[in-house]
Amino acid sequence: MPSAPLVDALDTNGDGVIDAAEIEAAGASLLTLDRDKDGRLSRDEFGLVMPMGGPGGFPGGFPGGPGGMGQDREVVKDYDTDGDGRLNDEERATARAALESAAAEGGRRGGFMPFGPGGPGRPGGGAVEVAERARVKPEDVEAFGDRELYDPTIVRTLFLTFPNDDWELELETFYRTDVEVPATLTVDGKSYPDVGVHFRGNTSYMMAQRGTKRPLNISIDDVHKEQNLLGYRTLNLLNAAGDPSLMREYLYYEFSRRFVPALKVNHVRLVINGEDWGVYVNSQQFNKDSVEEMFGERNGARWKVPANLSGSSSLLYTSDQVEDYRDKYLLKSKEDPRAWNDLIALCRALQETPIERQEEELGRMLDLDEILKFLALENVMMDEDGYVTRGSDFYIYQEARNGRFHLIAHDNNETFKQGGMMGPGGFGERGRGRRGFGGGGGGGGAMPAVESTALPVPGVDDETIVYNGWDPLRGADNPQRPLLNRLLANPTLKARYLEHRQAILDEIGSGPGGPGRKPNAPGGH
Repeated sequence: MPSAPLVDALDTNGDGVIDAAEIEAAGASLLTLDRDKDGRLSRDEFGLVMPMGGPGGFPGGFPGGPGGMGQDREVVKDYDTDGDGRLNDEERATARAALESAAAEGGRRGGFMPFGPGGPGRPGGGAVEVAERARVKPEDVEAFGDRELYDPTIVRTLFLTFPNDDWELELETFYRTDVEVPATLTVDGKSYPDVGVHFRGNTSYMMAQRGTKRPLNISIDDVHKEQNLLGYRTLNLLNAAGDPSLMREYLYYEFSRRFVPALKVNHVRLVINGEDWGVYVNSQQFNKDSVEEMFGERNGARWKVPANLSGSSSLLYTSDQVEDYRDKYLLKSKEDPRAWNDLIALCRALQETPIERQEEELGRMLDLDEILKFLALENVMMDEDGYVTRGSDFYIYQEARNGRFHLIAHDNNETFKQGGMMGPGGFGERGRGRRGFGGGGGGGGAMPAVESTALPVPGVDDETIVYNGWDPLRGADNPQRPLLNRLLANPTLKARYLEHRQAILDEIGSGPGGPGRKPNAPGGH
């Protein structure tokens, strides 16, 4: 188990349990361990041992080490006896037994176990009793034919059928591995055989107990490479952790797509082995298909920037060595030394380009207006889990045609919050002339309060919704956020950023169907 310093830091009420409120405040609590005040937590400051590759926690250890969540453990190569690149039923049973045995042995030895349902691959822990789920059949639900998969005006029902009843335990065992668990997907009366399923997510998975909704990834083309669902090969079904409205992710993308390239999102209903598991957020996969929709090309370099509590994944320049960047930026496209060198060159240019030459020199590497809008969107919608706050949890795309880089939003359930670990802020009460209650907290240092902004409610005369936002320049004084710190040091770029921020507020006030809507328009408003 984690040693006392970490538990003590998170367990602020001293009851021996890390509850939901303490999880919400974890970011601020962890800062109390930063004894040398360097903005980072070393292994010694964490005060715990995380076995990298030992049993008892994540298979293969805690992904990415203390700083962040890294690559999945490769299991297929160890058990793929017929060499077809995937695990059949017999191979998967052998691999599962081995992982479960290793996890049990690790637990007996007192190995580190992550938060969540007893640790991935450790069946039997953390289950909760839930009410009996309703039984649903494909003939019981409405079919939507060829309506677009991400049409926000409909909620399709997806049916997943696993051959075994203990599918949830099997998905637990293979969490954070490269093993896909086979199932049949049925949508609008059509069956898609041999799809691959695995649990996905970091805290959204670990904080959900067995028997409750956990996020899923479905590879429709896992076996049949031409198989797709309405033109899409992968589904990401999110459990909207910490968001009882299930709307934050949708709203973030809805408004983002009017200003910058962004992924699609809507909602679906999921039925597993005949049981209704409720509504999930259906978020588009970041892959060649989605970048082609956004940029009109599909062969540029793609990186995922996973969660990283150290804040060092924010395009900081550290060296010219590719190996210093691999654990922070996960290359999802094919290996390309030139792409890595271009990414490092961008990091170096952000740090070293003189302020007066930024527009000319950085403008060749970035769409500066698009980047300023991306940052303004995070600020307006108070993303507590993105570039501004964590310096991670986003995607990077480099265009093949011109080499310019783009940031793509990712994992936006930690948005639109009133309060939370970053202090007050959010969308307040509706009403005529009602004002808000203050501004954004510091996230490591107090920020000045911001006067609330009253935005009109579309279609309702004289009624407003009160917006209580972060400081508009939040993060601009943080050298670990070079996009903010360096770009907003330029008076011209700072003025443009503030103009974009106000335009976003105006757009929110105009409502979902309001003027200026330009879905997926780079450089758009």
